[in-house]
Amino acid sequence: MSQSEDIDNSAAPLIEHLAELRTRLIRSVLAFIAAITIFFIPIQGEFIAAHVLEFLLEPIENTLRSLGDPSPTFQYTSPQEYLFTLFRVSMVFGFGIAFPVIGFQMWRFVAPGLYRQEKNAFLPFLIASPAMFILGASFAQFVVTPLAMRFLLGFADASSMFASILGTASEPGTGPTIVFNGKVNESLDITLKFIMAFGLCFQLPVLLTLMGKAGLVSSEGLANVRKYAMVGILVLAAVVTPPDVITQLILFTVVYGLYEISIFLVRRVEKQRDAKLREEGYFDDEEDDLGDIAEDDLK
Repeated sequence: MSQSEDIDNSAAPLIEHLAELRTRLIRSVLAFIAAITIFFIPIQGEFIAAHVLEFLLEPIENTLRSLGDPSPTFQYTSPQEYLFTLFRVSMVFGFGIAFPVIGFQMWRFVAPGLYRQEKNAFLPFLIASPAMFILGASFAQFVVTPLAMRFLLGFADASSMFASILGTASEPGTGPTIVFNGKVNESLDITLKFIMAFGLCFQLPVLLTLMGKAGLVSSEGLANVRKYAMVGILVLAAVVTPPDVITQLILFTVVYGLYEISIFLVRRVEKQRDAKLREEGYFDDEEDDLGDIAEDDLK
């Protein structure tokens, strides 16, 4: 067989793979567009995206009510701002709704090239990843965002209180009135940042466990770099959260806890892998015992 015939034969499978990838991508995009469209269905006189937006802004609204504002309002300063905000909400949550379809399409494309053992190993992580993201996003929405808003929005009242205690407060009518006029897109931005930050941080056990299963990391290696991990998590907390110590400590505590859980999960994966290899005869218990005795003698 000539070299040109070899090239022709190898080109056919490549074209078939590209055609399969195109089909999977088209189905994924159509599912994404359909999910976005759902959020523009009107319910009770408003789009679904508007109801989701109200849900996302609820921590800020509740904080303003607790600070004495009976009817909190949010404003937009350009004609297209509110529409683009609804599009942003529909795209973020539309991707979440369409993710099962997108993940299934990507799985159908990759699965034929995997062995049965690899499929069984990878599939649980495909399910655990969105579950952990939802858990992290829920933690951000119901715990972190209210605490951050209580600190940030309550800072003005706290500064006024300290000024009055110290006797440095200005007389009524002599200074400007400082009030919070929240913009829709900016208020949504900080809420979505929390959701994305904690949702991604909750992927840490999934990622490290998958890497441990692939042999890219070990529990001993992760344990040895704990101090570096702590510094990295502190830097991450300072970057993705507002400049308040409470939120940063919450993110640090949660992510470091997930790091320790990851070490436990990787160690468990290693034990399962060693046990399986021992059953298949790749490990010799007698050699292991001799190795342990030799190490004891050296000590």
